[in-house]
Amino acid sequence: MEISNKLALQSRTKLFNIAVIKACDSLPKTAAGFELAKQLIRAAGSVGANYRASSRAKSTADFIYKLEIVIEEADESMYWLEILEELNLLDKTITQPLIKEANELVSIFVASVKTVKQKKH
Repeated sequence: MEISNKLALQSRTKLFNIAVIKACDSLPKTAAGFELAKQLIRAAGSVGANYRASSRAKSTADFIYKLEIVIEEADESMYWLEILEELNLLDKTITQPLIKEANELVSIFVASVKTVKQKKH
């Protein structure tokens, strides 16, 4: 992956995490609100953190492993956002752009893993 794409994705995953944190600030201050915020913030943060860690992978297999974690965590973020939307704890104007971004990130990283696996063989 070329450096400009790598830096753009690092920025994009970080901005996704920041947007999720800001969205969670408006959740109700209840046990459910705190727990859902915790789950979502953890998953969204892991997207960027694991993508960043992938640049220090020790091998191609390690790189693929880290990207697969990114995919899993982006998908988990979508899940929690859908739950918040279905419970009407966050408005669709907040959840839909975040769900869209998480879905796009999943697609990008799935394509990256496929490319790396094809080059490996």
